[in-house]
Amino acid sequence: QVHLVESGGGLVQPGGSLRLSCTATGFNFDYYAIGWFRRAPEKGREGVACISAVSGKTYYTDSVNGRFTISRDNDKDTAYLQANDLKPEDTANYYCATDWDCSSWPDYFTENYRGEGTLVTISS
Repeated sequence: QVHLVESGGGLVQPGGSLRLSCTATGFNFDYYAIGWFRRAPEKGREGVACISAVSGKTYYTDSVNGRFTISRDNDKDTAYLQANDLKPEDTANYYCATDWDCSSWPDYFTENYRGEGTLVTISS
């Protein structure tokens, strides 16, 4: 059975850091690009970062570029999002999803598979 499970969210003060994980089971993780998305209350889906399957090339939305780092460990079927210098506007439910590559990210990312997400709250 296919699963993507996120973890690592929580309550953090502004300026703090979190490391989110996205662990896959039930499909060949190596073949897929992984996208991280977030959805804040009363807002639509926002693409945060994407990492391609083969080259490991990475892409970021402007608001997180330089603060967040996406990575993957294919041996562990896990992708990560290291989030530093967190701001209140980063508060959202963060989830990971798959597509064949990052060329469709973020607007047309098909989300072949996706997880339920992990909640990140930035507040003092």
